[in-house]
Amino acid sequence: MAAGKIIDLRRLIAERFPQESVPPGDRSPTGLCGFDDALAGGLTKGAITELSSSAPHAGSATLVATLLRRALRNRSFLALIDGRDSFDPASVGASALRHLLWIRCAKTTEALQAADLLLRDANFPLVVLDLVLNPAAELRKIPQNNWYRLQRLVEPVPTAFLILTPQSMISSAHWKLTLENQWTLPQLDAGTRELEEQLKFRRQRGQPNEWETDVAFSRAG
Repeated sequence: MAAGKIIDLRRLIAERFPQESVPPGDRSPTGLCGFDDALAGGLTKGAITELSSSAPHAGSATLVATLLRRALRNRSFLALIDGRDSFDPASVGASALRHLLWIRCAKTTEALQAADLLLRDANFPLVVLDLVLNPAAELRKIPQNNWYRLQRLVEPVPTAFLILTPQSMISSAHWKLTLENQWTLPQLDAGTRELEEQLKFRRQRGQPNEWETDVAFSRAG
């Protein structure tokens, strides 16, 4: 992308999605009790949180819909980098979509480039990078220094960076959680809010010297 087009895109994002500044390090509660408990109060600004879900239909789409509804309630905005163009707009109401910047990607490299751009601009309180459905062969080719570069970009800005992966792969992540659901097709027929109640998380890594690892959390705590 030419430099002029990047500048124009940044200006458009800043105008379309104005944000209030929140200091890095602050927590951003999601409203999901189990998720917030596992993260000591919510997603951390200025840090990478990795949420892996190796099982199919583990609930990552439900989580994204929940985060978007929260953005609607708080009159804030969410940037979703859709690594495999899999997001279903019908899963949320039209009013919630007005609070979403949806970047549709076909390849992992495109998704990483989009993350780089959004973190540099720091216009969003929450950026979600969804790589759950990206091919394993593509994900294995991502050098670890790419993740460290993204971590350095997010550290000084008031943005929480949530990365959804099919398996744990980001050594620089400040928080590492696992989504433990494995829903059947009949369960998926339930409403999003009902599924939200059933989400279960397991913390693998938290802040050094503060949390033990391998602790399970549900919405009820």
